[in-house]
Amino acid sequence: MREQSPLRPRVGIDRIGLYLPGYALALDELARARDVPVDKILLGLGAQKMAVAPPWEDTVTLGANAAARVLASGRVAREEIGLLLVATETAVDHAKPVSIFVHELLELPSNCRTFELKHACYSGTAGVMIASDWIRSGAARGRKALVVATDIARYDLRSSAEFTQGAGAVALVVSESPRLLELDPVTGVYASNVYDFWRPLDRREALVDGKYSLDCYLAALDGALDDYRSGLNGAGSIPLTARCAALLYHTPFPKMAHKAHLRLLEREWNEAARRGDEYASRFSTGSPEFAQAAEQSYAALVEPALGLARLTGNTYTASLYVCLAWLAERRARELVGREVGLFSYGSGCCAEFFSGRFVDGSAAATAEIGAAELLERRRELSVAEYESFMREGAQGGTPGRDDTGFCHLAAVRDHKRFYERSAWPR
Repeated sequence: MREQSPLRPRVGIDRIGLYLPGYALALDELARARDVPVDKILLGLGAQKMAVAPPWEDTVTLGANAAARVLASGRVAREEIGLLLVATETAVDHAKPVSIFVHELLELPSNCRTFELKHACYSGTAGVMIASDWIRSGAARGRKALVVATDIARYDLRSSAEFTQGAGAVALVVSESPRLLELDPVTGVYASNVYDFWRPLDRREALVDGKYSLDCYLAALDGALDDYRSGLNGAGSIPLTARCAALLYHTPFPKMAHKAHLRLLEREWNEAARRGDEYASRFSTGSPEFAQAAEQSYAALVEPALGLARLTGNTYTASLYVCLAWLAERRARELVGREVGLFSYGSGCCAEFFSGRFVDGSAAATAEIGAAELLERRRELSVAEYESFMREGAQGGTPGRDDTGFCHLAAVRDHKRFYERSAWPR
């Protein structure tokens, strides 16, 4: 829809690496243990399982394992990486960044700039945008950026937020002439200082004002869409639901993507009515006709990206890109050349709406994602085992190892963290 300047390089996501810890907890089991109606969780949240990180996994190992799966493919060389950005809201130190641990574990070159990003769940997208601008500016000198979004969502045991935990990481190689998803240069941003979700420095578990956070999310969606449209200079008259072959949303729980899509549809329906569209003018957004149209749109544009999110839970900074990884692995071939819209939200808050297109040959670039393999090798925990993991982690962790990744937390001594590597992923 938007012409690319001949002087502006084509930039986007070249490769995606995904990593999930080797353990999961079925949410129906947790609901029964907490004496909560199962349908309230399975239907109310739209989730089925949550990934659980053992005490010997943290945001460092999750992120390094996701990135290692990309580098092990041989399609991206370590020497090509000139910028490493690690986005997380569950860092392991208040000063020493997760990124420098990841840099060492991946054996990246010493002339690779590296730092950590924080703005709740939004910072993964902040990393993608910084990396894209770095490449467009010419400062990259032909090199690529590695953006890693890695998190462990933790809340107090038996709290209302306990069911929206999860863990995982996504690594994105951002480059010129990308082989997966080319990003459009126009984006829409919204920021506002709110206290919908936070984690004080002395707490391991997050705090959240659930209902308020949903309202903040939807207000930020409105603001980001308004800014996005203003940046199109009148070229965005075609509704996003007509332009896009898929719409991806930040997904703290799958039902939130449904709420977000409904909000977007309500905006477009009301705009169509104001323009004099006969069908939209006849039926309000509260009508059965609108409800039916909304469900059809959701099933076609949103639901296909949510399969992995239903089985992993909330991955904070990685959440949006978990959806992208799932969609890319399954539908990249049929979506070549089609526009995909993405909405990123971070509590606190900052949000951004942007878009991209799958490029020719993009299906080949999804080979190392391997979502099905990661899901199949997980072991399901009992509620008692899950609680044991949570208690051990709260006490500072019990370093150990298993065979799910190539690196693990080996020891914590004198407040210093030590990691070990095993075989490079194949």
